[in-house]
Amino acid sequence: MIPAEVADGAPVTAATDRGPGVPAAVQVDVEALLAAGIRYAAVSFVDLHGKTKAKMVPVGHLQHATTGSELFTGAALDGVPQEVSDEEVAAHPDVSGAIVLPWRPDVAWVPSSLYLQGAPFPACSRTILGRVVAQASSLGLSPQLGVETEFYLLRETPDGAVPLAASDDLAKPCYDLRSLLHSFPLVDSIVTAMNDLGWDVYSFDHEDGNGQFETDFAYSDVLRMADRFTFFRLMVGELARAHGSFATFMPKPFDNRTGSGAHFNMSLADAAGGNLFACADDPRGCGLSDLGYQFIAGVLRHAAAVCAVIAPTVNSYKRLVRRGNASGFTWAPIFACYGNNNRTNMLRIPLGGGRVECRAADSSCNPYLGAAMIFAAGLEGIREGLDPGEPNIDNMYLVDEGELARRGIRKLPRNLLEAVEALAADPLAESVLGPEMLRSFVEEKLAEWDSYHGTVSGWERDQYLKFF
Repeated sequence: MIPAEVADGAPVTAATDRGPGVPAAVQVDVEALLAAGIRYAAVSFVDLHGKTKAKMVPVGHLQHATTGSELFTGAALDGVPQEVSDEEVAAHPDVSGAIVLPWRPDVAWVPSSLYLQGAPFPACSRTILGRVVAQASSLGLSPQLGVETEFYLLRETPDGAVPLAASDDLAKPCYDLRSLLHSFPLVDSIVTAMNDLGWDVYSFDHEDGNGQFETDFAYSDVLRMADRFTFFRLMVGELARAHGSFATFMPKPFDNRTGSGAHFNMSLADAAGGNLFACADDPRGCGLSDLGYQFIAGVLRHAAAVCAVIAPTVNSYKRLVRRGNASGFTWAPIFACYGNNNRTNMLRIPLGGGRVECRAADSSCNPYLGAAMIFAAGLEGIREGLDPGEPNIDNMYLVDEGELARRGIRKLPRNLLEAVEALAADPLAESVLGPEMLRSFVEEKLAEWDSYHGTVSGWERDQYLKFF
């Protein structure tokens, strides 16, 4: 039995306010943790890429850790903009979000926010998202998020990485039950772990690539969902390793197979938890409220900059193409547009309405930064009462250039360089990320692009080595 203090999303004992800029004190029941078999707490945060970093704290010291006793040298990490000579950042664990490791039940993973000299560290990913949540709260709005988790389960062979099941070889494997069953022991262990954590998986399937799977689970408030997605990648990787395989969240691991998205399903709730995007009599026929359409318009205004953080790698843009898999279209967006239950738009309003799905987000993103940028863009649309126009119901892959221009529809960035340049030029980016994180993100990603661009690929050698 997991005690309430470390159950994912459960409330902790009464907190004591210690003043502005300092997290509330919590009372950690060490005896309850030990009785439940929990010996260590991984006080964890993420770097710029969304990779989880941590110090392991024996639970007897967890109470002290809640005051920020665990220090980290930011200069040793990607995207924590500090010099070697700077004072260390302190991780303040959010004990209410603790998750017991299903594969190692004597360890609890505890999401944390970084502080510097007793105040929130402005370039902390979790703090950045928290600032956007606070902005929404000031408008009486609560951001809600669901993430569709797509990933590949692979095994190493002398010939390279191949699907977990050797029989997973269909040209069109999407939803194939046989392929799912042949990888079921590992997939089932993932789903079972998610449900044991209370995440309420409501479906899972084999996706469009050989060895590719998706899990769909319950919505949550945006900060908790970002925590869960961060933990999910760690958990799936560890469970795959225990089965003699590995998981990849690379957006496009194979040039002829479908990429892995992390579709953001977004809505806003009121104080009572009511869905403010739902509308039974939407004149546009999508089941979305005026507030939802204003949100969409804000996201579309900043779509190019948003792409830099929801599709943050060189490889991400090999997924955002019309074609590039054996089964036909990629199902990934290439234009900054929205529509009804139509998967060729960047923003889709699924059947039944009440939510907006962003299909450009992929599984390599830092969920805190990605959610912060996209919700901030949507909130701007609400504040300014923007209108996105009529929904696009066509197959957007087939609409000609002239018609796109008539509708005012722009292409999404074609590569990481275009996306990062759009981010750097968009005033929203600095207001959301802050100057420190924006500078660090842009520098890191430009260096990533330069490294890639300076590398000669096998395709280039095949194409040009004996060209003349």
